[in-house]
Amino acid sequence: PVRRAFHSAFLHHACKAGMDMGIVNSAQVIEDVYENIDKELLKFVEDVMFNRSPDATENMLNFAAIIDAKSKPCALRRKDGSPPAFKASPRENVSTIANPIAPKPASELQPVPTYAKWVDPIKPTAAFAQLNKIMSERIMVIDGAMGTAVQKYRLSEEDFRGERYKNHTHDLKGNNDILVITKPDVVEEIHSKYLAAGADIIETNTFNSTMISQADYELDQKEEVYLINKTAAQLAKKCCVAFTAKNPSKPRFAAGAVGPTNKTLSVSPSVENPAFRGCTYDEIVEAYFRKRRPPWSSDPTRRRAHSHKVSGITGGTIVGTPRVARHTPLLSSAAPSRKARAFYSPEKKIAEKKHAAPPPTDDGWASLDRRVQLRAREPRMDLHRLAVYVAPLHRPRGGVGRALAVAIPGRDDYQLHAEGDERAGVEKPKPEQAVAGPAGPAGLAGPAGPAGPAGPAGLAAAPTAPPASGYLAMYPEVAPKAELAPVPTYAKWVDPIKPTAAFAQLNKIMSERIMVIDGAMGTAVQKYRLSEEDFRGERYKNHTHDLKGNNDILVITKPDVVEEIHSKYLAAGADIIETNTFNSTMISQADYELDQKEEVYLINKTAAQLAKKCCVAFTAKNPSKPRFAAGAVGPTNKTLSVSPSVENPAFRGCTYDEIVEAYFEQVEALIDGGVDMLLVETIFDTLNAKAAMYAIDLFFEKWGQKIPVFVSGTIVDNSGRTLSGQTNEAFWNSMSHCKPMAIGLNCALGAKDMVPYMENLSKVADCWVFCYPNAGLPNAMGGYDQKGPEMAMDCSVFPEKMLINAIGGCCGTTEEHIGCLADMVAKYKPRAMHGVKDVMRLSGLEPFNYEPDAKNMRKTFINLGERCNVAGSTIFKKAVVDGNYEKALSIALKQVEQGAHVIDVNMDDGLIDGESAMIRFVNLMVSEPDVSRVPFMIDSSKFHVVEAGLKCSQGKCIMNSISLKEGEEEFLKRASTVKRHGAAVVVMAFDEEGQAATEAEKIRICMRAYKLLVEKVGMNPQDIIFDPNILTIGTGMEEHNNYGVDFINATREIKRLCPGSKISGGVSNLAFSFRGNEPVRRAFHSAFLHHACEAGMDMGIVNSAQVIEDVYEKIDKELLGYVEDVLLNRCSNATERMLEFAATIDAKSKPCALLKKGAAGGASGPAKVDTKAWRNQAVGKRLEHALVKGIDEFCVADTEECRVGGAYPSPLQIIEGPLMDGMNVVGDLFGAGKMFLPQVIKSARVMKKSVGHLIPFMEEERLANGGTGEATNAGVFLIATVKGDVHDIGKNIVAVVLGCNNFKVIDIGVMCPKDKIINALIDNKADICGLSGLITPSLDEMVDMAKAMEAKGMKIPLLVGGATTSKMHTAVKVAPNYSGGVVHVLDASRAVPVAQILMDKKRRTEYLDDINDTYAEMREEFYAGLEDRKYLTIGQARKTALKAATDFTLPENKPVTPKFCGVKALVDVPIADVIKYIDWNPFFQVWQLRGRYPNRGFPKIFNDDAVGAEAKKLHEEALAMLKEITDKKLLKLNGLIGFYPANSVGDDVEIYTDESRTTRSHTFPMLRQQAEKDTDEPYMALSDFIAPKESGVKDYLGMFVATSGIGLDELTAKYKADNDDYSYIMAEALADRLAEAFAELMHEQVRKDHWGYAKDEDFNCEDLLKVKYQGIRPAPGYPTQPDHTEKGTMWDLMNVQEEIGVELTESFAMLPAASVSGMYFAGKCAQYFNVGKITTDQVKEYADRKQQKFEVAERWLSPILSYEP
Repeated sequence: PVRRAFHSAFLHHACKAGMDMGIVNSAQVIEDVYENIDKELLKFVEDVMFNRSPDATENMLNFAAIIDAKSKPCALRRKDGSPPAFKASPRENVSTIANPIAPKPASELQPVPTYAKWVDPIKPTAAFAQLNKIMSERIMVIDGAMGTAVQKYRLSEEDFRGERYKNHTHDLKGNNDILVITKPDVVEEIHSKYLAAGADIIETNTFNSTMISQADYELDQKEEVYLINKTAAQLAKKCCVAFTAKNPSKPRFAAGAVGPTNKTLSVSPSVENPAFRGCTYDEIVEAYFRKRRPPWSSDPTRRRAHSHKVSGITGGTIVGTPRVARHTPLLSSAAPSRKARAFYSPEKKIAEKKHAAPPPTDDGWASLDRRVQLRAREPRMDLHRLAVYVAPLHRPRGGVGRALAVAIPGRDDYQLHAEGDERAGVEKPKPEQAVAGPAGPAGLAGPAGPAGPAGPAGLAAAPTAPPASGYLAMYPEVAPKAELAPVPTYAKWVDPIKPTAAFAQLNKIMSERIMVIDGAMGTAVQKYRLSEEDFRGERYKNHTHDLKGNNDILVITKPDVVEEIHSKYLAAGADIIETNTFNSTMISQADYELDQKEEVYLINKTAAQLAKKCCVAFTAKNPSKPRFAAGAVGPTNKTLSVSPSVENPAFRGCTYDEIVEAYFEQVEALIDGGVDMLLVETIFDTLNAKAAMYAIDLFFEKWGQKIPVFVSGTIVDNSGRTLSGQTNEAFWNSMSHCKPMAIGLNCALGAKDMVPYMENLSKVADCWVFCYPNAGLPNAMGGYDQKGPEMAMDCSVFPEKMLINAIGGCCGTTEEHIGCLADMVAKYKPRAMHGVKDVMRLSGLEPFNYEPDAKNMRKTFINLGERCNVAGSTIFKKAVVDGNYEKALSIALKQVEQGAHVIDVNMDDGLIDGESAMIRFVNLMVSEPDVSRVPFMIDSSKFHVVEAGLKCSQGKCIMNSISLKEGEEEFLKRASTVKRHGAAVVVMAFDEEGQAATEAEKIRICMRAYKLLVEKVGMNPQDIIFDPNILTIGTGMEEHNNYGVDFINATREIKRLCPGSKISGGVSNLAFSFRGNEPVRRAFHSAFLHHACEAGMDMGIVNSAQVIEDVYEKIDKELLGYVEDVLLNRCSNATERMLEFAATIDAKSKPCALLKKGAAGGASGPAKVDTKAWRNQAVGKRLEHALVKGIDEFCVADTEECRVGGAYPSPLQIIEGPLMDGMNVVGDLFGAGKMFLPQVIKSARVMKKSVGHLIPFMEEERLANGGTGEATNAGVFLIATVKGDVHDIGKNIVAVVLGCNNFKVIDIGVMCPKDKIINALIDNKADICGLSGLITPSLDEMVDMAKAMEAKGMKIPLLVGGATTSKMHTAVKVAPNYSGGVVHVLDASRAVPVAQILMDKKRRTEYLDDINDTYAEMREEFYAGLEDRKYLTIGQARKTALKAATDFTLPENKPVTPKFCGVKALVDVPIADVIKYIDWNPFFQVWQLRGRYPNRGFPKIFNDDAVGAEAKKLHEEALAMLKEITDKKLLKLNGLIGFYPANSVGDDVEIYTDESRTTRSHTFPMLRQQAEKDTDEPYMALSDFIAPKESGVKDYLGMFVATSGIGLDELTAKYKADNDDYSYIMAEALADRLAEAFAELMHEQVRKDHWGYAKDEDFNCEDLLKVKYQGIRPAPGYPTQPDHTEKGTMWDLMNVQEEIGVELTESFAMLPAASVSGMYFAGKCAQYFNVGKITTDQVKEYADRKQQKFEVAERWLSPILSYEP
């Protein structure tokens, strides 16, 4: 205790003086906290240390004599004392303690020397200055992928070889680098395309042009590598020179591409020797330099081998240490940090937290090198830095982080090795960073660290903030800074689109008086009683459609009528008349077959000219009363928010883009015709109006000017809502972004009923307001009875209450009504325009106006519901992937019910078509009023997906998100589009440099974005929402510790510096480290929101129900303390303390009702964890723990205990039991991201050690059982990385793990073409093939490999894995191409159990059957969910079949002639003969009994824990009934078989009357596949399996009917009479099984006898049920021939009913029901398939071939139609 107390006290005071590091016992110095040292002991220690008295040492010795020498300084025992009770881990580094040793006065300090600046002796080229200049002025552009570009040329092996390599001994396809020699024109063209596209820098085509990488192609000769690199450089330079010459102001640069090679210096390829490396540092240097010039000698004993590519490092530089002083304080490892703080680790050993771990080096260089390599393989050791204390010349090159070199002063070669350090990646130190020993290296000053409170000499102390009070005093971590930057002055946005003069005129008039709008055009037209001929006129006299009622065309056919109506309204006092164009869009005119652009343009332009002509005339008469022509833009006859289909609420009659296009064309024509303004009117669906305004804005941008726009909505009843459900305030919120000159209401209601809604609209709108109601309510006949004076009286309330600035009339109004209104409003003052409160206004069906409470932001916090985000909810994702949108919609509804203010919708996932899923789901939400009443947040990283969502919502949405990541130009473009859609926008704190992590970065990026948005886009600040990135804390990495504080502090500053903006974020990101521990995670969310809202956070993507429930003030106080220590970064070990405490609580409890494990809430602090407690568990659990933790200390002893303990009869059972249990846990943890690769390898080594102990006993057992020969292994596993891919980390990990499990692993390396793999499989007699790949093209190679294995007839299982692979891709793309069994392996740890099952002959078949069933279901689900699945035309599908057509003239395909042609009846066949053919699996499915793998099939279902007993009982009862049926002959089995001369003609199969084949008796039309496939197989029809007529080959078609249902009605009637439901269902189920079994027996007899094409067949019943025989028997109405009506042809041909008594119903069902029928196809080429969905072209042709009406064919084929009939 004395010695350790001295160390602690010394470090305390020395660190105060500036000491940075020291060689210490890490565990002790961390444990012996100065403040916790026994105070009496500390007094004696410091007396000695500070030399306070002459007898200090003697006093120390006297005190030391009375204390227990084995106690600790912080828990001191006297010799008769006892240890203190346990205390929780102390909080470290909480506050700065006053320095007990005062610094010397500044006057006594020697001045800091002036050091000369180092000058690099290597001179730079001119490119340095050029590039520096350009990059300081603009962002440079680098070219794109060479590999992707090369793929487009589809080069062959010969192209890659060229002339130089035509006789090369290795395949060269895929070696893109050699194309600079063999195909320079291709490379030059690619370079030129990139330069032409704007690239400043192009890379040479040399990514793999090192000796090491080219060895994969046997091109590792120096002259070849030199030639490739030099030629590539010359080619790239040539292109750059040419483009620079064309434009000298934009110089181009050739960059030599230096790839990573396919070797790694940080990972061993050997399980047995983790210190071994596949290549040396110097070999890598040589490969890069081309010529060996190592600065230090290398170890000649090192060997070459395959290497790996994952080091586990998260950042930093390379380890390197010469023989003398090294100095660099910023160290790196697998987990770098800014300061030398402790890291959390679950292991006691690593919890000692050595900041730098110096290995002993007294055994020389070889020992040091080995120790460095070993340390780099240990993930928990490699979390910390390495200090190397050496004198020899060589340097270690085995680590992956930056090393710390301990200086040996006085060496004369310091400079030499400092230069070597720099080459090896160790940064040249700054003088103030030098690490000195006692005196420091010659010529360098000692440390100049902190000198106490005043700081280093010459630096003034930092200003301090004034004392805080209240909340900020409690939480200083998030207190605002004392000195704040001033809020910038932002320039006001200036609209670049210039207004016409009409703006000033209308604004002036409406501020002075109430303007008058005209009345109804339709009402006026009706008075003229025009005929069809009047509507047609001369232009349309021969039009093919009636035109009466199409009032808009009267501007062409009866312009005098329209002009007269306009004039009457103007004469009555109207200031504004509308053009007669209410229905003049392409969409509306389609009802009259006038949807041609030229017609629509003519109608609109003519109407505008006519109205303008009238206005000009009346203005000329009275210039003091100017008149205005308003272009009337009606709502169209479509709605974007309501489905026209009851069955499909997500369907829409037209698209947003179609509406926009229609409006754009109309507006263009109206403005060309001279209108003064636009009136978007009678809006019953706000989304239509948004589309109109979008089109208008697009046109104004194109035109360069803008005219005033009035917008008028329509409420349909006294609910005050539009037809699409919006309230009028929600309507205003949705439309306010377009800044209309005036907003109003028209139509629907009479004036009286419109008053309350006009009051509300007048209140919320900050523009002019108008209305034009109907002439009262319609009468019973649809007419309007209200006269002008009466209407004027009703309307007087509007001006009396000063609600309007303009008024007019809608349905039923005439010039009389308008005259009365003009007279009435003349005496009233108009409504004064007023401002409205500046808040963020969103809407769904209802308005959502966000008014934050600055005093309690948490109270007004907006919950953005996260559960409709595929990344936020696995349940929601599954529903979408499955196409279960009803379930998805229920999730949205539940969120609203649970308190979500806004619904976040995100569809970003690899297996989901984001755009179509977004459209469908938003349309569905819009159709559900309880969901769509709230606003939506449309969320995607893909802008086109977000825009698709915005185009579906009538409300004002939040768009999430845009950022500066792709530069200002793209940012401004997207922001302008969002503004045009009228959405608020989330801006992520990203820019061209990446994601903002620190407070300063967040503020800088958000301010920059805000300035662009408000000054250049004109975005309302209230609609700007910043997401400054909520990043994960509590990760164990120090640089993450302050992320929570940074976000909170940045929030406050962003809100201050960007006035009006909002702050949002994804809250669940914060506590991602604690996923799985609900109370901790939820407490973090609650605490974070509490503090973030105090700083001004407005909203967040959250679990609404949880954040409402988890009130901050109610969080368990003890839990909250630990949480806030982490959140607010209060102490350096906060994460460790949080984890200690988290281990003591129930992970399923809640933060406000916390439960400790096994106890109620409120228990005391965490107990100390006993790191050896696992040794007290059962031996199986001990082995599992050892595997998970990678502890090999006890594994052999524990394995032996298992072997001799009696619980495991054989060593193999130990491997398959506790050892595999442990590896499965490792797999689960690895899959969940809780373990990483080096840890998995460690676990595998433990496994190997245990298995190695068991192998001798297994061999002994094998020999005792009569085994001979060599010792066996678990199996031969051949593994390879596919062609074109050099990545092999995953592959090597799999190899290691399998090797540890006694598999013989044959690793044939990377870049393996399929022929090489197949030959290796054969040569090595492999049991399993494993394919690995990391890049996307590898997926195609795996598909090709599966095809090649299938073509070779191989049957060994194929395992695929790698970063880009997935279970779904394997199921959809790979598995269909190989019948030998394909399994996707998620990760290395999963490979072992899969491989072991595949090596077990008893389990293999069933396992693969289960996998195949699963993959088939996944394929079906995947394709069913593809709403945009593509189809070939029937012609294209037939072409694929022709290419793959069977040649029936070949001997092996020649059809066999049946023994007879015609029919043969099989009557009263004994039941006993068919019983053995029964397939019992469907029988159990009838009773809804299904076992789980491995007990799914009969008879293994009897072993299933859940259903086994019931299944066995059911089977016994079935056998008893079957015996009774057999004995008493209760059922009768009849069958009928027939064979007929047949040939195919196209997709039909013709049946002939006899062998002359001259007369066709019947035809069977077949259906062909059309749905696009991912394989190369043809698109099949059953006719493909019959020889074509033109081949001259005689073929045959067989058919059959089998029934076991004769007598069944009588049998079931008896059971029903006895009310015995169970027995009659059992009887029906058995009859069904007997019919299928009878069909199986008949087919066997056909193959072996009646037709005789497989006379030698010898299969057991199990083989028959697995369809291992030749030929098929498809049934009409089922997947291969989905048309039930074809049974009618069979019955007619075979005379079935007369022969065996089976009849067809009118729906083509068979009676008796226990009957089956089908066709026999005998050829080897015949196979089952699924026709799938078909398109209308095939249906029409199929109906013609059947001589059937098209509608009838559609009805019978409706289940397989790809369209809605």
